[in-house]
Amino acid sequence: MRRLQSTRLQSQWGEAINRLELWTQNPWRRLSLLAIALLSGFLLGSAVTSVAGVLSQMDPVASLIVVLGTEFTLRRVRRSGGSWTLPEQLLDLSRIGFLYGLFLEAFKLI
Repeated sequence: MRRLQSTRLQSQWGEAINRLELWTQNPWRRLSLLAIALLSGFLLGSAVTSVAGVLSQMDPVASLIVVLGTEFTLRRVRRSGGSWTLPEQLLDLSRIGFLYGLFLEAFKLI
């Protein structure tokens, strides 16, 4: 199997992740970045349910599809054992915020 040449975009993306890892060595910076990921996921979860409601789509089906998509994405990224890297933590906390936003919108309907 031939290995393709890495592009400038791939190398810049790798460097950006490394720079972010170095920047978050300070615990307060890391915590604030994780909190932003959690709140962004919550905002996205609330927005998805609002858009599905405005479009008169079936909210439970749309929510199920989105939840399954986020769960499969995290399972695909998180194959190896050991400690969590920063991108994995950001993805997991945004997923938790997203699910919390979906559940909160569901409780508003009751």
